[in-house]
Amino acid sequence: MTALAIAISSIAGWAALAQTSDAPPPGSLVQPARVDIAAGQDLYVENCAACHGANLEGQADWQSPGADGRLPAPPHDRTGHTWHHPDSVLFGYTQLGGTELLKQQGMDFDSGMPGFADTLSDQEIWNILAYIKSTWPDREREVQAERSLAEQQ
Repeated sequence: MTALAIAISSIAGWAALAQTSDAPPPGSLVQPARVDIAAGQDLYVENCAACHGANLEGQADWQSPGADGRLPAPPHDRTGHTWHHPDSVLFGYTQLGGTELLKQQGMDFDSGMPGFADTLSDQEIWNILAYIKSTWPDREREVQAERSLAEQQ
């Protein structure tokens, strides 16, 4: 699929977002057909903003380890690296937490990102991710969508 087709599909998809949805099966890495960006924003404020910032700006010096050896919370806006990752990584990091997801991939890394599997449903995680993506400029959304699509193939 060409970049133009992906861009058109992404734009059409964002324009058609509905307000409610049936969630996929628990633990599924399949995005629901519909997401609720407004609910995602509320959930972001409740669960994510304390670390990642009310404006998705992340913590200061997020690329340098703190005194505890952990990296501070990165921004989720265009200045961070969230848009560099496919959906499976974003979902897994949120659901399982950084340390557990990376452990499952054979990496030993002490991440400060907790898992939210016991706090948020899959649908709620997808809603939060949809909210974050909705704040990105077109280019970042297109790059991230291409990476997610490439991983599925």
